[in-house]
Amino acid sequence: MTHSQLDAVLDRIDADLDDALERLFAFLRIPSISTDPAHAGDCRAAADWLVAELRLLGFDASRHDTEGRPMVVAHGDALSPEAAGPSLLFYGHYDVQPVDPLDLWRTPPFEPRLEDGPRGKVIRARGAADDKGQLMTFVEACRAWKAVTGALPARVSIMVEGEEESGSPSLVPFLEAHRDELTRDLALICDTGMYDPETPAISATLRGLMGEEIVIHAADRDLHSGMYGGAAANPIRVLARILADLHDADGRVTLEGFYDGVEEPSEAMRAQWDALGFDAGAFLGEVGLSVPAGEADRAALEQIWSRPTCEFNGISGGYAGAGFKTVIPAQASAKVSCRLVGRQDPEAVRAALRAHVEARLPADCRAEFHRHGSAPATVMNVDAPAFEAARKALSDEWGREAAFVGSGGSIPIAGRFREMLGMESLMIGFGLDDDGLHSPNEKYDLRCFHQGARSWARVLAALS
Repeated sequence: MTHSQLDAVLDRIDADLDDALERLFAFLRIPSISTDPAHAGDCRAAADWLVAELRLLGFDASRHDTEGRPMVVAHGDALSPEAAGPSLLFYGHYDVQPVDPLDLWRTPPFEPRLEDGPRGKVIRARGAADDKGQLMTFVEACRAWKAVTGALPARVSIMVEGEEESGSPSLVPFLEAHRDELTRDLALICDTGMYDPETPAISATLRGLMGEEIVIHAADRDLHSGMYGGAAANPIRVLARILADLHDADGRVTLEGFYDGVEEPSEAMRAQWDALGFDAGAFLGEVGLSVPAGEADRAALEQIWSRPTCEFNGISGGYAGAGFKTVIPAQASAKVSCRLVGRQDPEAVRAALRAHVEARLPADCRAEFHRHGSAPATVMNVDAPAFEAARKALSDEWGREAAFVGSGGSIPIAGRFREMLGMESLMIGFGLDDDGLHSPNEKYDLRCFHQGARSWARVLAALS
Protein backbone atom coordinates (compact mmCIF):
# COMPACT_ATOMS: atom_id res chain seq x y z
CA MET A 1 0.00 0.00 0.00
CA THR A 2 1.33 3.45 -0.93
CA HIS A 3 0.62 6.99 0.21
CA SER A 4 -0.86 7.75 -3.21
CA GLN A 5 -3.32 4.87 -2.72
CA LEU A 6 -4.50 6.38 0.56
CA ASP A 7 -4.91 9.77 -1.11
CA ALA A 8 -7.00 8.16 -3.83
CA VAL A 9 -9.17 6.43 -1.22
CA LEU A 10 -9.75 9.70 0.62
CA ASP A 11 -10.65 11.41 -2.67
CA ARG A 12 -13.12 8.62 -3.38
CA ILE A 13 -14.82 9.14 0.00
CA ASP A 14 -15.15 12.86 -0.76
CA ALA A 15 -16.61 12.25 -4.22
CA ASP A 16 -19.02 9.59 -2.95
CA LEU A 17 -20.46 11.58 -0.03
CA ASP A 18 -23.91 12.18 -1.56
CA ASP A 19 -24.34 8.49 -2.41
CA ALA A 20 -23.06 7.53 1.05
CA LEU A 21 -25.76 9.72 2.58
CA GLU A 22 -28.43 8.05 0.49
CA ARG A 23 -27.28 4.67 1.74
CA LEU A 24 -27.28 5.86 5.34
CA PHE A 25 -30.75 7.37 4.93
CA ALA A 26 -32.07 4.05 3.61
CA PHE A 27 -30.63 2.34 6.68
CA LEU A 28 -32.07 4.97 9.04
CA ARG A 29 -35.57 4.53 7.62
CA ILE A 30 -35.73 1.02 9.10
CA PRO A 31 -37.24 1.34 12.63
CA SER A 32 -35.04 -1.34 14.18
CA ILE A 33 -36.07 -0.87 17.84
CA SER A 34 -34.74 -4.00 19.53
CA THR A 35 -36.53 -3.71 22.87
CA ASP A 36 -40.02 -3.65 21.28
CA PRO A 37 -41.29 -7.06 20.05
CA ALA A 38 -43.47 -5.24 17.52
CA HIS A 39 -40.27 -4.26 15.69
CA ALA A 40 -38.70 -7.72 15.50
CA GLY A 41 -39.36 -7.79 11.75
CA ASP A 42 -37.72 -4.38 11.35
CA CYS A 43 -34.62 -5.68 13.13
CA ARG A 44 -34.44 -8.60 10.70
CA ALA A 45 -34.88 -6.13 7.83
CA ALA A 46 -31.98 -4.00 9.12
CA ALA A 47 -29.77 -7.08 9.41
CA ASP A 48 -30.70 -8.16 5.88
CA TRP A 49 -30.01 -4.66 4.56
CA LEU A 50 -26.51 -4.79 6.05
CA VAL A 51 -25.82 -8.26 4.69
CA ALA A 52 -26.80 -7.10 1.19
CA GLU A 53 -24.60 -3.98 1.42
CA LEU A 54 -21.58 -5.92 2.67
CA ARG A 55 -21.98 -8.55 -0.02
CA LEU A 56 -21.96 -5.79 -2.64
CA LEU A 57 -18.52 -4.85 -1.27
CA GLY A 58 -17.26 -8.41 -1.66
CA PHE A 59 -17.59 -9.44 1.98
CA ASP A 60 -18.64 -12.98 2.80
CA ALA A 61 -21.61 -11.76 4.84
CA SER A 62 -24.47 -13.61 6.50
CA ARG A 63 -27.31 -13.13 8.96
CA HIS A 64 -27.21 -15.31 12.08
CA ASP A 65 -30.54 -15.69 13.84
CA THR A 66 -30.51 -15.89 17.65
CA GLU A 67 -33.08 -16.29 20.41
CA GLY A 68 -33.45 -12.52 20.13
CA ARG A 69 -32.45 -10.23 17.28
CA PRO A 70 -30.11 -11.37 14.46
CA MET A 71 -26.35 -10.89 14.30
CA VAL A 72 -24.52 -9.98 11.10
CA VAL A 73 -21.04 -11.42 10.47
CA ALA A 74 -18.87 -10.62 7.46
CA HIS A 75 -15.31 -11.38 6.37
CA GLY A 76 -13.33 -9.41 3.81
CA ASP A 77 -10.16 -10.01 1.79
CA ALA A 78 -6.99 -7.97 2.34
CA LEU A 79 -4.82 -6.50 -0.42
CA SER A 80 -2.27 -9.18 0.31
CA PRO A 81 -2.77 -12.56 1.97
CA GLU A 82 0.45 -11.79 3.83
CA ALA A 83 -0.84 -8.47 5.21
CA ALA A 84 1.59 -7.57 7.98
CA GLY A 85 -0.77 -5.73 10.30
CA PRO A 86 -3.09 -7.20 12.91
CA SER A 87 -6.26 -8.99 11.88
CA LEU A 88 -9.25 -6.84 12.82
CA LEU A 89 -12.82 -7.36 14.02
CA PHE A 90 -15.04 -4.30 13.65
CA TYR A 91 -18.08 -4.09 15.95
CA GLY A 92 -21.22 -1.95 15.69
CA HIS A 93 -24.95 -2.30 16.30
CA TYR A 94 -27.91 -1.72 14.01
CA ASP A 95 -30.62 -1.54 16.68
CA VAL A 96 -31.86 1.79 18.02
CA GLN A 97 -33.61 3.20 21.07
CA PRO A 98 -37.39 3.71 21.21
CA VAL A 99 -38.51 7.17 20.09
CA ASP A 100 -40.76 8.07 23.04
CA PRO A 101 -41.89 10.72 23.72
CA LEU A 102 -42.83 11.07 20.07
CA ASP A 103 -44.44 14.49 20.50
CA LEU A 104 -41.03 16.01 21.35
CA TRP A 105 -39.61 15.16 17.92
CA ARG A 106 -39.61 18.13 15.56
CA THR A 107 -39.54 15.77 12.55
CA PRO A 108 -40.54 12.10 12.18
CA PRO A 109 -37.74 9.99 13.76
CA PHE A 110 -37.50 7.50 10.90
CA GLU A 111 -37.64 10.03 8.08
CA PRO A 112 -33.99 11.14 7.97
CA ARG A 113 -33.08 14.53 6.60
CA LEU A 114 -30.27 17.07 6.46
CA GLU A 115 -30.79 20.19 8.55
CA ASP A 116 -28.76 23.27 9.40
CA GLY A 117 -27.04 23.06 12.77
CA PRO A 118 -24.81 25.44 14.76
CA ARG A 119 -21.66 23.96 13.18
CA GLY A 120 -23.04 23.13 9.74
CA LYS A 121 -25.31 20.42 8.36
CA VAL A 122 -26.60 17.65 10.63
CA ILE A 123 -28.29 14.32 9.90
CA ARG A 124 -31.52 14.16 11.91
CA ALA A 125 -33.05 10.74 12.68
CA ARG A 126 -33.21 8.06 15.35
CA GLY A 127 -29.99 6.06 15.07
CA ALA A 128 -28.12 8.80 13.19
CA ALA A 129 -25.36 8.83 15.81
CA ASP A 130 -26.19 5.70 17.84
CA ASP A 131 -25.07 3.66 16.03
CA LYS A 132 -26.06 3.50 12.36
CA GLY A 133 -24.20 6.63 11.32
CA GLN A 134 -21.09 5.54 13.21
CA LEU A 135 -21.29 2.02 11.81
CA MET A 136 -21.60 3.31 8.26
CA THR A 137 -18.45 5.44 8.58
CA PHE A 138 -16.49 2.19 8.69
CA VAL A 139 -18.50 0.56 5.89
CA GLU A 140 -17.94 3.60 3.66
CA ALA A 141 -14.20 3.51 4.38
CA CYS A 142 -14.15 -0.15 3.31
CA ARG A 143 -16.21 0.72 0.23
CA ALA A 144 -13.66 3.34 -0.85
CA TRP A 145 -10.71 1.00 -0.34
CA LYS A 146 -12.42 -1.69 -2.41
CA ALA A 147 -13.32 0.78 -5.19
CA VAL A 148 -9.77 2.14 -5.48
CA THR A 149 -7.63 -0.96 -4.88
CA GLY A 150 -10.01 -3.90 -5.27
CA ALA A 151 -9.40 -5.10 -1.69
CA LEU A 152 -8.99 -3.94 1.90
CA PRO A 153 -5.60 -2.83 3.25
CA ALA A 154 -5.93 -5.13 6.28
CA ARG A 155 -7.59 -8.41 7.24
CA VAL A 156 -11.04 -7.24 8.32
CA SER A 157 -14.06 -9.02 9.75
CA ILE A 158 -17.25 -7.31 10.86
CA MET A 159 -19.76 -8.23 13.56
CA VAL A 160 -22.93 -6.17 13.98
CA GLU A 161 -25.44 -6.97 16.71
CA GLY A 162 -29.10 -6.08 17.04
CA GLU A 163 -29.63 -5.99 20.82
CA GLU A 164 -27.12 -3.47 22.15
CA GLU A 165 -29.90 -1.09 23.17
CA SER A 166 -31.76 -3.84 25.04
CA GLY A 167 -28.98 -5.41 27.11
CA SER A 168 -27.39 -7.75 24.50
CA PRO A 169 -28.99 -10.95 25.89
CA SER A 170 -27.86 -13.02 22.88
CA LEU A 171 -24.30 -11.70 22.78
CA VAL A 172 -22.48 -14.02 25.19
CA PRO A 173 -23.97 -17.23 23.75
CA PHE A 174 -23.15 -16.00 20.24
CA LEU A 175 -19.53 -15.19 21.12
CA GLU A 176 -19.16 -18.58 22.77
CA ALA A 177 -20.59 -20.39 19.73
CA HIS A 178 -18.50 -18.41 17.22
CA ARG A 179 -15.31 -17.92 19.24
CA ASP A 180 -12.94 -19.26 16.56
CA GLU A 181 -14.61 -17.36 13.73
CA LEU A 182 -14.58 -14.02 15.54
CA THR A 183 -11.27 -14.04 17.43
CA ARG A 184 -8.83 -11.59 15.83
CA ASP A 185 -5.76 -9.66 16.93
CA LEU A 186 -7.62 -6.42 17.63
CA ALA A 187 -11.22 -5.25 17.88
CA LEU A 188 -12.43 -1.92 16.48
CA ILE A 189 -15.48 -0.33 18.13
CA CYS A 190 -17.25 2.74 16.74
CA ASP A 191 -19.79 3.55 19.45
CA THR A 192 -17.98 6.35 21.28
CA GLY A 193 -17.32 10.04 20.62
CA MET A 194 -14.87 12.85 20.09
CA TYR A 195 -13.53 14.91 22.98
CA ASP A 196 -15.00 18.03 21.37
CA PRO A 197 -16.07 18.98 17.82
CA GLU A 198 -12.46 19.59 16.80
CA THR A 199 -10.55 16.96 18.79
CA PRO A 200 -10.70 13.27 17.84
CA ALA A 201 -10.35 10.75 20.62
CA ILE A 202 -9.60 7.13 21.42
CA SER A 203 -11.39 5.88 24.53
CA ALA A 204 -8.76 4.27 26.73
CA THR A 205 -10.97 3.49 29.72
CA LEU A 206 -14.61 2.56 30.14
CA ARG A 207 -16.43 2.48 33.43
CA GLY A 208 -18.17 -0.76 34.29
CA LEU A 209 -21.71 -1.04 35.58
CA MET A 210 -23.76 -2.75 38.26
CA GLY A 211 -27.52 -2.25 38.32
CA GLU A 212 -29.87 -3.23 41.15
CA GLU A 213 -33.51 -2.56 42.02
CA ILE A 214 -34.37 -2.46 45.73
CA VAL A 215 -37.93 -2.99 46.95
CA ILE A 216 -38.81 -2.35 50.59
CA HIS A 217 -41.99 -4.07 51.88
CA ALA A 218 -43.86 -3.32 55.11
CA ALA A 219 -47.64 -3.68 55.70
CA ASP A 220 -49.66 -6.11 53.63
CA ARG A 221 -51.68 -3.25 52.06
CA ASP A 222 -51.60 0.55 51.63
CA LEU A 223 -52.68 2.25 54.85
CA HIS A 224 -54.61 5.43 55.76
CA SER A 225 -52.01 7.81 57.17
CA GLY A 226 -54.48 9.22 59.70
CA MET A 227 -55.32 5.84 61.16
CA TYR A 228 -51.82 4.32 61.01
CA GLY A 229 -49.41 7.27 60.69
CA GLY A 230 -46.69 7.14 63.34
CA ALA A 231 -47.41 3.55 64.38
CA ALA A 232 -46.89 1.82 61.02
CA ALA A 233 -43.54 1.43 59.28
CA ASN A 234 -43.37 3.61 56.15
CA PRO A 235 -41.31 1.98 53.35
CA ILE A 236 -40.61 5.34 51.70
CA ARG A 237 -39.04 6.69 54.88
CA VAL A 238 -37.04 3.48 55.36
CA LEU A 239 -35.83 3.55 51.75
CA ALA A 240 -34.91 7.25 51.92
CA ARG A 241 -32.74 6.62 54.98
CA ILE A 242 -31.03 3.64 53.32
CA LEU A 243 -30.26 5.66 50.18
CA ALA A 244 -29.05 8.69 52.12
CA ASP A 245 -26.56 6.49 54.00
CA LEU A 246 -24.88 5.43 50.72
CA HIS A 247 -22.78 8.63 50.59
CA ASP A 248 -20.87 10.57 53.21
CA ALA A 249 -20.64 14.35 53.50
CA ASP A 250 -17.73 14.46 51.01
CA GLY A 251 -19.54 12.49 48.33
CA ARG A 252 -17.69 9.22 48.89
CA VAL A 253 -19.63 5.95 48.66
CA THR A 254 -19.93 4.24 52.05
CA LEU A 255 -20.38 0.62 50.94
CA GLU A 256 -17.97 -1.81 52.61
CA GLY A 257 -15.05 -2.51 50.26
CA PHE A 258 -16.48 -0.30 47.49
CA TYR A 259 -13.11 1.22 46.59
CA ASP A 260 -11.27 -2.11 46.43
CA GLY A 261 -9.64 -2.30 43.00
CA VAL A 262 -9.96 1.41 42.20
CA GLU A 263 -6.76 2.57 40.49
CA GLU A 264 -5.34 6.03 39.88
CA PRO A 265 -4.69 7.21 36.29
CA SER A 266 -1.04 7.18 35.26
CA GLU A 267 0.89 10.44 35.40
CA ALA A 268 1.10 10.45 31.59
CA MET A 269 -2.66 10.07 31.31
CA ARG A 270 -3.26 12.80 33.89
CA ALA A 271 -0.96 15.14 31.96
CA GLN A 272 -2.85 14.48 28.74
CA TRP A 273 -6.19 15.11 30.45
CA ASP A 274 -4.88 18.35 31.99
CA ALA A 275 -3.81 19.51 28.52
CA LEU A 276 -7.40 19.20 27.28
CA GLY A 277 -8.38 22.25 29.33
CA PHE A 278 -11.67 20.79 30.54
CA ASP A 279 -14.03 23.51 31.83
CA ALA A 280 -16.27 21.99 34.49
CA GLY A 281 -18.38 25.13 34.75
CA ALA A 282 -19.11 25.17 31.03
CA PHE A 283 -19.78 21.41 31.01
CA LEU A 284 -22.32 21.65 33.81
CA GLY A 285 -23.66 24.97 32.61
CA GLU A 286 -24.93 23.33 29.42
CA VAL A 287 -27.46 21.40 31.55
CA GLY A 288 -28.32 24.20 33.97
CA LEU A 289 -25.91 23.21 36.76
CA SER A 290 -22.75 24.83 38.12
CA VAL A 291 -20.96 22.85 40.85
CA PRO A 292 -19.50 19.30 40.61
CA ALA A 293 -21.42 17.10 43.06
CA GLY A 294 -19.16 14.04 43.32
CA GLU A 295 -16.19 13.35 45.60
CA ALA A 296 -15.11 16.68 47.05
CA ASP A 297 -11.38 16.09 46.56
CA ARG A 298 -11.63 15.08 42.87
CA ALA A 299 -11.77 17.26 39.76
CA ALA A 300 -14.90 16.98 37.62
CA LEU A 301 -13.10 15.22 34.76
CA GLU A 302 -11.77 12.61 37.19
CA GLN A 303 -15.28 12.15 38.60
CA ILE A 304 -16.56 11.32 35.12
CA TRP A 305 -13.69 9.29 33.68
CA SER A 306 -11.79 7.57 36.48
CA ARG A 307 -13.85 7.47 39.67
CA PRO A 308 -16.66 5.07 40.63
CA THR A 309 -20.16 6.27 41.44
CA CYS A 310 -23.38 5.17 43.10
CA GLU A 311 -26.42 6.87 41.58
CA PHE A 312 -30.19 6.66 42.06
CA ASN A 313 -31.98 6.35 38.74
CA GLY A 314 -35.57 6.11 39.88
CA ILE A 315 -37.66 6.02 43.06
CA SER A 316 -41.29 4.99 43.39
CA GLY A 317 -43.82 4.36 46.14
CA GLY A 318 -47.20 5.54 47.32
CA TYR A 319 -49.47 7.84 45.34
CA ALA A 320 -47.81 9.90 42.59
CA GLY A 321 -50.85 10.91 40.53
CA ALA A 322 -52.62 14.24 40.29
CA GLY A 323 -53.90 15.73 43.51
CA PHE A 324 -53.15 14.24 46.91
CA LYS A 325 -53.77 10.95 48.68
CA THR A 326 -52.81 10.49 52.34
CA VAL A 327 -51.49 6.97 52.15
CA ILE A 328 -48.73 4.97 53.78
CA PRO A 329 -47.65 2.63 50.97
CA ALA A 330 -47.10 -1.07 51.39
CA GLN A 331 -43.86 -0.86 49.44
CA ALA A 332 -41.31 1.53 47.93
CA SER A 333 -38.57 0.88 45.41
CA ALA A 334 -35.42 2.43 43.99
CA LYS A 335 -33.23 1.67 41.00
CA VAL A 336 -29.54 2.04 41.84
CA SER A 337 -26.61 1.92 39.43
CA CYS A 338 -22.91 1.94 40.20
CA ARG A 339 -20.37 2.98 37.58
CA LEU A 340 -17.18 1.05 38.25
CA VAL A 341 -13.51 1.58 37.43
CA GLY A 342 -10.21 -0.30 37.53
CA ARG A 343 -10.50 -3.79 38.99
CA GLN A 344 -13.73 -3.30 40.94
CA ASP A 345 -15.80 -6.49 41.04
CA PRO A 346 -19.43 -5.78 40.04
CA GLU A 347 -20.76 -8.75 42.00
CA ALA A 348 -18.83 -7.79 45.12
CA VAL A 349 -20.34 -4.32 44.88
CA ARG A 350 -23.82 -5.85 44.46
CA ALA A 351 -23.30 -8.00 47.56
CA ALA A 352 -22.12 -4.96 49.53
CA LEU A 353 -25.18 -2.96 48.46
CA ARG A 354 -27.54 -5.74 49.53
CA ALA A 355 -25.75 -6.06 52.88
CA HIS A 356 -26.03 -2.27 53.35
CA VAL A 357 -29.79 -2.48 52.82
CA GLU A 358 -30.35 -5.52 55.03
CA ALA A 359 -28.40 -3.98 57.90
CA ARG A 360 -30.72 -0.94 57.94
CA LEU A 361 -34.09 -2.69 57.82
CA PRO A 362 -36.25 -1.97 60.89
CA ALA A 363 -38.76 -4.39 62.35
CA ASP A 364 -41.71 -5.33 60.11
CA CYS A 365 -39.78 -4.49 56.91
CA ARG A 366 -38.16 -6.79 54.38
CA ALA A 367 -36.15 -6.16 51.23
CA GLU A 368 -36.48 -7.69 47.79
CA PHE A 369 -33.73 -7.34 45.17
CA HIS A 370 -33.75 -7.51 41.37
CA ARG A 371 -30.58 -7.69 39.30
CA HIS A 372 -30.22 -5.40 36.30
CA GLY A 373 -26.97 -6.53 34.75
CA SER A 374 -23.30 -5.98 35.43
CA ALA A 375 -20.01 -5.51 33.60
CA PRO A 376 -16.48 -4.79 34.82
CA ALA A 377 -14.57 -1.67 33.84
CA THR A 378 -12.23 -1.81 30.85
CA VAL A 379 -8.74 -0.28 30.72
CA MET A 380 -6.93 -0.52 27.38
CA ASN A 381 -3.19 -0.96 26.88
CA VAL A 382 -2.55 2.31 25.08
CA ASP A 383 1.19 1.53 24.92
CA ALA A 384 0.47 -1.10 22.25
CA PRO A 385 1.74 0.05 18.80
CA ALA A 386 -1.73 -0.14 17.21
CA PHE A 387 -3.05 2.52 19.58
CA GLU A 388 -0.34 5.03 18.73
CA ALA A 389 -0.67 4.28 15.01
CA ALA A 390 -4.41 4.95 15.19
CA ARG A 391 -3.90 8.10 17.23
CA LYS A 392 -1.51 9.50 14.61
CA ALA A 393 -3.93 8.64 11.79
CA LEU A 394 -6.73 10.51 13.55
CA SER A 395 -4.46 13.49 14.22
CA ASP A 396 -3.54 13.64 10.53
CA GLU A 397 -7.19 13.68 9.47
CA TRP A 398 -8.50 16.27 11.93
CA GLY A 399 -5.46 18.53 12.13
CA ARG A 400 -5.63 18.35 15.90
CA GLU A 401 -3.71 16.02 18.21
CA ALA A 402 -5.97 13.09 19.04
CA ALA A 403 -6.42 12.33 22.72
CA PHE A 404 -6.61 9.16 24.77
CA VAL A 405 -9.67 9.84 26.92
CA GLY A 406 -11.76 8.14 29.55
CA SER A 407 -15.42 7.35 29.11
CA GLY A 408 -17.96 7.79 31.85
CA GLY A 409 -20.28 5.32 30.17
CA SER A 410 -20.09 1.59 29.76
CA ILE A 411 -19.62 -0.42 26.57
CA PRO A 412 -19.91 -4.02 27.76
CA ILE A 413 -18.79 -5.47 24.41
CA ALA A 414 -15.24 -4.23 25.04
CA GLY A 415 -15.08 -6.25 28.24
CA ARG A 416 -16.63 -9.28 26.53
CA PHE A 417 -14.04 -9.16 23.75
CA ARG A 418 -11.24 -9.10 26.32
CA GLU A 419 -12.67 -11.77 28.61
CA MET A 420 -13.98 -14.19 25.98
CA LEU A 421 -11.85 -13.61 22.88
CA GLY A 422 -8.66 -12.20 24.41
CA MET A 423 -8.79 -9.02 22.29
CA GLU A 424 -8.01 -5.44 23.14
CA SER A 425 -10.45 -2.92 21.66
CA LEU A 426 -9.56 0.24 19.77
CA MET A 427 -12.56 2.46 20.53
CA ILE A 428 -12.85 5.30 18.03
CA GLY A 429 -16.07 7.22 17.53
CA PHE A 430 -17.18 10.51 16.05
CA GLY A 431 -20.22 11.31 18.16
CA LEU A 432 -20.56 14.64 19.97
CA ASP A 433 -22.02 15.58 23.35
CA ASP A 434 -24.96 17.38 21.76
CA ASP A 435 -26.05 14.49 19.50
CA GLY A 436 -29.00 13.71 21.76
CA LEU A 437 -28.36 9.98 22.10
CA HIS A 438 -31.48 8.18 23.39
CA SER A 439 -33.38 11.49 23.26
CA PRO A 440 -35.86 13.05 20.84
CA ASN A 441 -34.31 14.81 17.82
CA GLU A 442 -31.12 12.72 17.76
CA LYS A 443 -28.63 14.00 15.20
CA TYR A 444 -25.16 13.34 13.76
CA ASP A 445 -23.03 16.13 12.33
CA LEU A 446 -22.46 15.66 8.60
CA ARG A 447 -18.82 16.55 9.15
CA CYS A 448 -18.50 13.72 11.68
CA PHE A 449 -19.99 11.25 9.21
CA HIS A 450 -17.77 12.43 6.37
CA GLN A 451 -14.52 12.75 8.31
CA GLY A 452 -15.36 9.64 10.28
CA ALA A 453 -15.21 7.63 7.04
CA ARG A 454 -11.95 9.36 6.08
CA SER A 455 -10.58 8.64 9.57
CA TRP A 456 -11.31 4.93 9.32
CA ALA A 457 -9.67 4.83 5.89
CA ARG A 458 -6.53 6.29 7.45
CA VAL A 459 -6.69 3.99 10.49
CA LEU A 460 -6.98 0.90 8.26
CA ALA A 461 -3.93 2.09 6.33
CA ALA A 462 -1.99 2.78 9.53
CA LEU A 463 -2.80 -0.63 11.01
CA SER A 464 -1.81 -2.46 7.84
